[in-house]
Amino acid sequence: MRELVTTIAIDAAPDRVWEVLTDFECYSEWNPFMRITGRANEGARIAVELYPPEGRGAAFRPTVTASEYGREFRWVGHLGVPGLFDGEHRFVLEPDADGERTTLTHAETFRGVLSGVLFRAVGDNTEAGFRQMNEALKARAESPAPDIASGWADGNAS
Repeated sequence: MRELVTTIAIDAAPDRVWEVLTDFECYSEWNPFMRITGRANEGARIAVELYPPEGRGAAFRPTVTASEYGREFRWVGHLGVPGLFDGEHRFVLEPDADGERTTLTHAETFRGVLSGVLFRAVGDNTEAGFRQMNEALKARAESPAPDIASGWADGNAS
């Protein structure tokens, strides 16, 4: 078993971080590391594309194993057949005491016959990608959320 674990403090409530994290359609606007197609529902099959810095991109179709609003989003994917190289990817959101800040843990546990070899080949670039995504998620979640209704109030909505 091999594991990558990164954390970042975000000056936004877990609900706001969750909104950004699970709004897959907007990933291309802010996320340098990952694209996701599908729904963040437990049991759903999603399509994930990774773009690690200075590494080769990868695409796979994992299954969502946990989706708890404002708390945790997790999936499990396999390279080929289960047991060869399996990855359990997770995002865990922990609120501070007053609920206004969030500690994000972005991690992945790798298992399988090829986990040692492949982890040595892709681990550093993958971790760099996690960190890039964490910083971008922090910036997006800390920015003001778009207020769709304000366009109507200002008479600017089309």
